[in-house]
Amino acid sequence: MCTQLSAFSLPLIAKPAPSWVTRICSLPRFMHRTPPPLMAARKNSGETVQFSPSVDKLQEFLHSNPTDGWERCWEERVTPWDLGKPTPVLQHLLQTDSLPKGRALVPGCGSGYDVVTLASPERYVIGLDLSEVAVEKARELASSTPNANYVSFLQADFFNWEPTELFDLMFDYTFFCAIVPNMRPAWATRMGDLLKPDGELITLMFPIDDHEGGPPYKTSVAECHLELCGLADLFLPCSYEEVLHPLGFQAISIVENELAVDRRKGREKLGRWRRTKTTSLL
Repeated sequence: MCTQLSAFSLPLIAKPAPSWVTRICSLPRFMHRTPPPLMAARKNSGETVQFSPSVDKLQEFLHSNPTDGWERCWEERVTPWDLGKPTPVLQHLLQTDSLPKGRALVPGCGSGYDVVTLASPERYVIGLDLSEVAVEKARELASSTPNANYVSFLQADFFNWEPTELFDLMFDYTFFCAIVPNMRPAWATRMGDLLKPDGELITLMFPIDDHEGGPPYKTSVAECHLELCGLADLFLPCSYEEVLHPLGFQAISIVENELAVDRRKGREKLGRWRRTKTTSLL
């Protein structure tokens, strides 16, 4: 059952997983096309979606050098996704004491604000990032906080990193939208692999709009129009429900993020997911 946390909550309707999902979820990580042209600020209708001016530079770095593009973004301070502070809705969830204790993971943690915010004597948090510069910034931030003993930052690839223990909580914000959309089934598989059976996945879903290209690539809760991601000729799932439902994840709530920063208002939803007792791959 979906918990209605807001007057703006979305109704959740469970849908059976398509029969082809099991094949898609086993696709190799690097099976993707050349990224689409740099048009992330242009809607399919021709209207303009407002992104930071540095988004074009971000795309230029990543499309010209996918291997080292993220590192260059950090080196040259082209980080439009970085709020420079903890995510407000995450702080709200902590204040209401509604998050699992134990071990937590933040993939694509960047400068580490959310990792430090989550950390406490009851919750040990690991932040992962591909960028060495980002990890160094995060460690510097954490070193001056009272909960410094309850965090770790690692330069690692989420898709092949192997922790020694599973996690009670995983938080994704601006990570899902940063990866090429045909890697999203692999993202969901890793989330399922690393989360404890009774753990919780929290996704702050952004950007929910109709723009072309990326990163950030458009996201949606239930349906994804592949032609807007440059993947119209591939038969791939790419919405949150499409990639998470086959692995047994069900949303316990999906609500508008009423605490989104101004430039992201109306384009974010907060999803909380848990796995059912049995997983159907029919």
